[in-house]
Amino acid sequence: MNNKVGIYYAYWTHEWDVDFHPFVDKVADLGFDVLEVNGGTVGRMSKEERKRLLDHASARGLELTYCIGIPKEYDLASENSEIRGKGSDFLLNLIYAVGEMGGGDLSGILYGTWPATMPESNLTRQDYLDLSLESVRKVAKAAEDHNVVLCMEIVNRFEQFLMNTAAEGVEYCKEINSPNVKLLLDTFHMNIEEDSISSAVETAGSFLGHVHLGENHRMPPGCGHGHINWNELASALKKTGFKGSLVMEPFLVPGGQVGKDIKIWRDQSVGYDLDTEARKACAFMKKTLEAAG
Repeated sequence: MNNKVGIYYAYWTHEWDVDFHPFVDKVADLGFDVLEVNGGTVGRMSKEERKRLLDHASARGLELTYCIGIPKEYDLASENSEIRGKGSDFLLNLIYAVGEMGGGDLSGILYGTWPATMPESNLTRQDYLDLSLESVRKVAKAAEDHNVVLCMEIVNRFEQFLMNTAAEGVEYCKEINSPNVKLLLDTFHMNIEEDSISSAVETAGSFLGHVHLGENHRMPPGCGHGHINWNELASALKKTGFKGSLVMEPFLVPGGQVGKDIKIWRDQSVGYDLDTEARKACAFMKKTLEAAG
């Protein structure tokens, strides 16, 4: 397998809104193929800023992917129709921004808000799913027209209540019925919710558009700690013919909005050099994929 391997910029940062340019050079120097950045920040950039970022990444041989958990004020599954409308508009703006940069994967909790627990309401979980589907259908055609693949991230029950398994995500994608609405599976979340990583990947099948990599405690792959079976993941991806990118999303350092949102309360970076660990993880993952055939 020769899938592109990437890493999320926030591995190094305390805040979500940062200058991405230093990470373009860092990630390229560490051997990665992809830099994943905050879609919300890209959506707020000017056209000139987006072009500079794209040109910089292209010059370093990097592909850009984009990720975001939709803020609460734009909840696409809200009971409030005005909030849902703002949510569809917010997502539409992100689609236009990513499309302007040549398109690609826009991933994350795009179907509601993040984090979210089941509201105190007379509505059922299915009711909220129906509201989410209504909102996402409004932007699916725009994603197709702008070469943007919306990858709905399946996360654990403590971060979102709408979809927690690959099987639920597949049903959601079938309801939308767009070639540009797929799934993002994350090993950290699969470790919590799925019977096995391989079964989740096989269930997602052709609906799988993007993969996030992280140990069960959010350390990088191949760090020597944790219990994710990386060979199992690679074999399942090979079996299903997955052609997309695999992006590491490790979080080790507490502090700032990133540490608060991700719930990193203890410093897991003690004794580690972040750049060295990232370089090792990149080499480890590429070797694991290559060994899968």
